Amino acid sequence: MTTMTRPGRSRRADLIVLGAEVALLAAAVTVGALLNHRGVRLHADAAPLYASWQPHLGVGTPAALLVAALVVWRGVRWATDTRWPWLLAVGYLASVLWTLSLALVDGWSAGLTERLTVQAEYLHEVPRVTDVATMLSGFAARILDFQPDSWSTHTAGHPPGALLFFVGLERIGLGGGAAAGLACVLLGATVSVSVPVTLRALGAEGAARAVWPFLILFPGAVWVGASADGIFAAVVAAGLALLAVGGRGGAVPGGLLLGLALYLSYGFVLVGVLAVTVVLLRARDRLGVFLLAAAAVAAVVVVFTLAGFWWLDGYQLVARRYYQGWAAERPFGYWVWANLAALLLSAGPVVGPAVRRAVAAVPIRGPGRPLAATLRQRFASAGPTVWLPIAAAVAVLAADLSALSKAEVERIWLPFTVWLLVATAHLPASHRRWWLAAQAATALAVNHLLWTVS
Repeated sequence: MTTMTRPGRSRRADLIVLGAEVALLAAAVTVGALLNHRGVRLHADAAPLYASWQPHLGVGTPAALLVAALVVWRGVRWATDTRWPWLLAVGYLASVLWTLSLALVDGWSAGLTERLTVQAEYLHEVPRVTDVATMLSGFAARILDFQPDSWSTHTAGHPPGALLFFVGLERIGLGGGAAAGLACVLLGATVSVSVPVTLRALGAEGAARAVWPFLILFPGAVWVGASADGIFAAVVAAGLALLAVGGRGGAVPGGLLLGLALYLSYGFVLVGVLAVTVVLLRARDRLGVFLLAAAAVAAVVVVFTLAGFWWLDGYQLVARRYYQGWAAERPFGYWVWANLAALLLSAGPVVGPAVRRAVAAVPIRGPGRPLAATLRQRFASAGPTVWLPIAAAVAVLAADLSALSKAEVERIWLPFTVWLLVATAHLPASHRRWWLAAQAATALAVNHLLWTVS
């Protein structure tokens, strides 16, 4: 009788979590609107999102609807039946089309090519970088605001690797907003490959296939195209995938990518939680993979340090710069919980019930068993579909409580959000199509009702 009622209990628990998500989002929208009306400087007209209310349609609308309909209709079946190499190829192509069509809802110029050209963005600084070595050695001195040569907002808020990427594009003849925007889309969509590869390498191909359609209809794609954070998510995901593959062919390049990630965003020190989790989930050679990857990360740190940029100096200065701007006025008492509502819109409504099911899958300690043995048994039996979402949740909560992520987390947390979706592997197969429809509807509603800002 217990086993007969368990599915019903799980469905009820899912509905309770979904109701909590709706309540959180409603509270964040309502309180945000009241605070804005009273003149509290949230600097987010459509709080909890950094956006403004502006219902609109665009050239990308029909394509977005078509991609959503196809994946909702056939995605679960394709994930089960398609051969692995073709599954990855189709997933990447579909992810590109989904991301690009969402961007084009706002039009070619406003939705893609002009997103990274405004004063606050990286492309504003690219023409000013005439010598890379000089830029790196003097980067930290230009982080603080209110000086003649201070960096623009996004450049100052990140280590120099982010600016270097766009300088590199310009140096190979791919300068300008169109190339930068398309790079965000094309690279950001590789997450739909990296996450399944990671799961399969960790012995969970069935889970990789179950998660696959959710990575395509990712609501966070609204901010992947076009935002540098989409590129950041791709770098982190590829690095973790290579760690999962392991060996010298995976650990060293994986470590190099994760080392580079440290120079894309200061917050990516939290990626270490995911990286350690991936290594521990490997079936063998954990120590060897860890040492090779750590050495590769250290090599990246040494290169940037010798070039004149010391990461810790940059972090200390950026914490000061952060509170020279809007962060000094944005109330932490609102954003510390409203950030989680913004995360829901980026991850989609499936994230709460899926993570709940993942946590529920952790084995319960048996009576009379030593604690250490129980912990090892829990970790080994639960697997990547449990521990990767939990690791991502830990990273998100740490970022939230740091008070250095007040607003705009719908894009800033993209590199962690995609790993929360790994928990969708725990959803019953019969429920997945409905959840996919809810994910697509969330992205379409956000993109058509709001004018989002990167």
